[in-house]
Amino acid sequence: MKEPRKQTIQKIRKLCGTFAVLLMALLIGTTPALGDDEDEEVNFLIPDYGYTVDYYRSYGEPLIQACVVGDPEFRRGELADIQVKLVNKGVVEGFKRLGVNKNKVKNETEDMLALNEMEEEKECTTARNLRVTLSPENDYFEVEPTTSIRTVEELETGHSKTLSFTLKVDADAPAGVYEFKLPISYEYQSNVRTATAAVIQLGLTDTAYTREYSKKNASLSLPISIQEEAKFEVTKITGSLKQGESQNIEVTYKNSRETTAKDAMARIVVMSPLSCEKSIVRLGDVGPGESKTASFKITAEPEAVVKQYGIDSEIRYIDSDGETKFSENLKLDTPMEASEKRFSTLGIAIILIILVGIFQIVNIFRNRKKYSDENTSGDEND
Repeated sequence: MKEPRKQTIQKIRKLCGTFAVLLMALLIGTTPALGDDEDEEVNFLIPDYGYTVDYYRSYGEPLIQACVVGDPEFRRGELADIQVKLVNKGVVEGFKRLGVNKNKVKNETEDMLALNEMEEEKECTTARNLRVTLSPENDYFEVEPTTSIRTVEELETGHSKTLSFTLKVDADAPAGVYEFKLPISYEYQSNVRTATAAVIQLGLTDTAYTREYSKKNASLSLPISIQEEAKFEVTKITGSLKQGESQNIEVTYKNSRETTAKDAMARIVVMSPLSCEKSIVRLGDVGPGESKTASFKITAEPEAVVKQYGIDSEIRYIDSDGETKFSENLKLDTPMEASEKRFSTLGIAIILIILVGIFQIVNIFRNRKKYSDENTSGDEND
């Protein structure tokens, strides 16, 4: 009586198991796909350890290094692209055979499956989904926000990838070497497991392996340097312009940066109503922190407007590399004074004519009075 009952219970369990497998397969078949292609089917069901075995454990991971491509030296005030090369130098250090024995599998077959898994384990050195950020450690540099973060889908060991960042250098940044941080995050394959025949019960007929991934964050350093150079500024202006006259204007130039400006020449550019006979003055070598004074004789037209005049000036020099350089435009703010009031020749002539005219009129009146007095005296004598 107990035997038929036992068989009935086993049949019910088998039917329930079959129904569960069919329900699972139905759920898997209706799982939505994820991706750019709507027709691409992606299965999210990952078999657990009960459906997989682990034959090998690999030892190794990606090793990401970075360097600047080309010259890592930049100039003040420069807006430039900095090229950063990423290199993956990861190495598989070894494998460990795990003591796994699948039931009902021949040794030859199991050895072949194990070797196949070992080949898959070699991908442990491939970095995936890299996210790279260029981060200056001071306020003298600024990375354009649109280029501050770069991504790389995959970087296999022995391969490299060059990324471009746009860097703006502050015009007042001191010369020297600066350290940039390059935070990097990525994923890599940490383990591979071989699927058993039991995955068919889950409806995963094409699943041969399951892969486990680990995330890693790294912070690399990049040396960036600011070029030493000469820079000129105007520290003193002596003298002023005067209407209709030529005046000496003395300008003191100072080299405020780190290198000597060799064979420096100061030049000014004047326009009407100003003129200058000698617009270029030789300063010679100007060392760091040294000042030199140039004198320019500037003539102003008589009709020049009394105001502040901005005269353009620049320094041409030879830098430490033997190249000819020009300073930025240096504005010379120079006042114009009014000339002393003087009578012109025409004015003097007019005044003389007026004086002569007055003299003649006075003389005429005197003569008339004298004549009148003489006539009056003659009548009295008669």
